[in-house]
Amino acid sequence: MPPRRAGRLAPRMNRSFTALFAALEALLVVGMGIGIPLVPLTILWAFQYDLGVDWIVFWRAAVDIWLLGSGTDVTMTLQPALADALGFAGAGKPFILTIAPLGFALLTVLLGARAGRRISETPHRFVGLAVAVGTFAVLSLAATLSALLPAARASIWQGTLLPTLCFTVGIVIGAEWSHPSLDALLPARADRVIRAWVGRWRPELRATLAAAFRGGTATAAIVLGASAVLLAILILAGYAKIITLYEGVHAGILGGVALTVGQLAFLPNLVIWTASWIIGPGFAIGAGSSVSPFGTSLGPIPAVPVLGALPAQHELGWGFLALLIPVVTGFLIALVVRGRLVAALPAVGRVPWLVLAGVLSGVVGGIILGLLAWASTGAAGPGRLMDVGPSPWLVGAFAALEIAVSATVGLLAGRQRTFVVSPSR
Repeated sequence: MPPRRAGRLAPRMNRSFTALFAALEALLVVGMGIGIPLVPLTILWAFQYDLGVDWIVFWRAAVDIWLLGSGTDVTMTLQPALADALGFAGAGKPFILTIAPLGFALLTVLLGARAGRRISETPHRFVGLAVAVGTFAVLSLAATLSALLPAARASIWQGTLLPTLCFTVGIVIGAEWSHPSLDALLPARADRVIRAWVGRWRPELRATLAAAFRGGTATAAIVLGASAVLLAILILAGYAKIITLYEGVHAGILGGVALTVGQLAFLPNLVIWTASWIIGPGFAIGAGSSVSPFGTSLGPIPAVPVLGALPAQHELGWGFLALLIPVVTGFLIALVVRGRLVAALPAVGRVPWLVLAGVLSGVVGGIILGLLAWASTGAAGPGRLMDVGPSPWLVGAFAALEIAVSATVGLLAGRQRTFVVSPSR
């Protein structure tokens, strides 16, 4: 081959290898997402059912679980015998499952971030990122179509779009992590235009918005971290109840493993529900129920072992003290953020900017926690289980108010005072 022609073919070959690498990364993420529920279900198929059931049933169940984890709605129709056994009103009619086990969405985002970081290191990262997202969308559509049944039918457009959206979020995070600027995602001209537009803002406004974003996100993150710690404490304290519920299910060893995997997929939901409890509104386990720092009112609940960690009414005597967590956190984060903000503000007329930063911190934190509450709630079954999880509007409003007030107080608490120093004689 002449050297000139080989030189023209080299970029094309590099692009082809990048596209193939990106497609394989997308395939790996889809395979791991579906494989996590499929492996224990396949073990059940082999040992519990003695290969007597068609394996495709378990494939479709694994795909539906994976799609649910990304927020895809699945329309279910129970068999009459199972509907009668559940005892819920209207259990024999079609109902829509909308609650998402967010562990699968989180896994998709994390694996997508890994893929985005690896693809961004290739010579043709724009081609690789586009091919990865497109391949993931095609694989999501194929998986959704392969799992369609009259008894369990996932939304085709949601099954294609929502998992791809989770993967795209991860891709963007990974690409930005690999190249900490907009160069990995936007052409250089668009990057320059955005930076020039932001550069025309007032310096005080830029500093206030940056402080509000840092303060709101940090407060929301710490509240979620405290919620995870509190959830772990509740699980340890309710260990005996959880074991009793496991024994009452009579699922056997393999069934217990599958049940545990399912509960682990809902672990992010439980952390968000605990955060909703800390913020104040709490959450519901079925219509008409309420779990909040001010009291617990539960009717019949599913025999899910992890729900044994729910504290009883008499165990919540000091539950209202949990409301101090977001308030104290917002105040302390404001003290940390204040130094850089004050340095960017003029000495005269500083107070309005500090108040604006505190209010916007509450807005940012409320939006983050409200969106997480919205993602974690939904319908978990027929009848009263159509309402499970926190109210996103209440969580967002309570969080915004608590963070805004505490952050504003924290920003104003450290106001520099002017002292008149008399000259020494």
